[in-house]
Amino acid sequence: MSTIIKIAGVQMESRLADTAANLTRCLEMLGVAVAEGAQLVVFPETALSGYMFGSLEEAVPSAETIPGPSTERIAERCRELGVYTVFGLLERDGDACYNAAAFVGPNGLVGGYRKLHLPYVGVDRFVERGDRPPRVYDTELGRIGLGICYDLDFPEEARVLTLLGAEVIVNISNWPEGVEFAPEHLAHARARENMVYVVAVNRVGEERGVKFIGRSKLVDHRGLTLAEGRPYEEDLVYATAEPALAREKHQVIIPGELEIDMLRDRRPEFYGRLTQ
Repeated sequence: MSTIIKIAGVQMESRLADTAANLTRCLEMLGVAVAEGAQLVVFPETALSGYMFGSLEEAVPSAETIPGPSTERIAERCRELGVYTVFGLLERDGDACYNAAAFVGPNGLVGGYRKLHLPYVGVDRFVERGDRPPRVYDTELGRIGLGICYDLDFPEEARVLTLLGAEVIVNISNWPEGVEFAPEHLAHARARENMVYVVAVNRVGEERGVKFIGRSKLVDHRGLTLAEGRPYEEDLVYATAEPALAREKHQVIIPGELEIDMLRDRRPEFYGRLTQ
């Protein structure tokens, strides 16, 4: 397992319903990021399809299976480059369609994730809610969990990933204007309260009158900013992380006088209301 890893966030603009062009761009940007030493490259939510669809019928032609044609193309590129990547797409499973993330590495498909929490906006108005529990993937880069955009508003999802052993939580997003609180506060809060790295990668551009703000955030296990993307502009954001630091939840500020442990100090016997 790598001690220190380099992460790249690709803050890009996707073209609505143009999977071929978006896939070509992702393949190109993988090469650019790896040339700068990136070992984990993260793309935004629905990077392959775009987001502001007006109906399920309009969105379905842009949906694919996982594994499927795009994940296979990206897997080939990851094998060539020796890199891991997370990217967003619409996933088709029988008659159902999900807002999903695929996690691919040098040995092929690592896994996937279906967005659990759906806001009433864009394609999320029409797709199914995620039907699988959060999962952590054990890789040579560290233990990595996945989330998508609005999931970051719910501390329960990040906490479950932490209890499962996540060291890095990757959240791919389509933050529009009006949700500046996400990069300003949510990414930091989820990192701090769980003492994990948070890699929150957003898109830019405009679709059907909705502007996306960029401002991708890479945050360390203390809740401090490692790197931030430019607002409203395409950008490549890099930072290094040491996942092993996220395994140690016991923090000593003043030995014997001021110490905290973000997992040990919990009182789950009083949290039952959360599941009701």
